[in-house]
Amino acid sequence: MLISEFARTVELPVDTIRFYIAKGLLKPDRSLKGGSNPYHLFKPEDVTAARMIRLQQTLGYTLSEILTLNDEYRAGEHSSERTIEVLELQIERLQERKIALDTALSFLRNKVDWVKSGKAGDAPNLEDYQ
Repeated sequence: MLISEFARTVELPVDTIRFYIAKGLLKPDRSLKGGSNPYHLFKPEDVTAARMIRLQQTLGYTLSEILTLNDEYRAGEHSSERTIEVLELQIERLQERKIALDTALSFLRNKVDWVKSGKAGDAPNLEDYQ
């Protein structure tokens, strides 16, 4: 399929797809000539790859990490041990983010309570939550 159809299928803007291609995250076939530039031809595997990229981003992976992981996968270097290592590292990162978010939420909730109480007493101090 061509890029416009691919964009509709994966529900991403064409500019995002072009960005992924430029970064090497997607590697469509470019063998069909269309004027001075070859067309990008996408296969069903590219649909899966685009969806995995979005999932990996949602899980907090950087584009650089996604590229590395995808290159390892394409090269057949995706052992169970490596998969476990990558997943456990991301679980640890997400746990750290969760703690930071929980801290921020506690501060904000206490700030709201303080404002609702008519600002009685000292305002909550963010440093007290860190």
